[in-house]
Amino acid sequence: MRYFKKRLKRDKQSKIIAGVCSGLAEYFEVDPIIPRLIFVVGAFSPYPFILMYIIMWIITPYEKVEVKNFKNEKYSTE
Repeated sequence: MRYFKKRLKRDKQSKIIAGVCSGLAEYFEVDPIIPRLIFVVGAFSPYPFILMYIIMWIITPYEKVEVKNFKNEKYSTE
């Protein structure tokens, strides 16, 4: 029996700064606005949210994204 662990990865496609919040949103299956708002509000609190964001930016890898090359494909107008 084989199972796949869910891993935290930064999202390259829907990122605003580094993709940390969109990666957290995908991991916890919530809307990306929620982690972004938590980090913005947390930036004005005495807790080190900005330092935590920078550390997560450094240690969290990007997710692998498959990119298709459309230049070599022919399109039909039908």
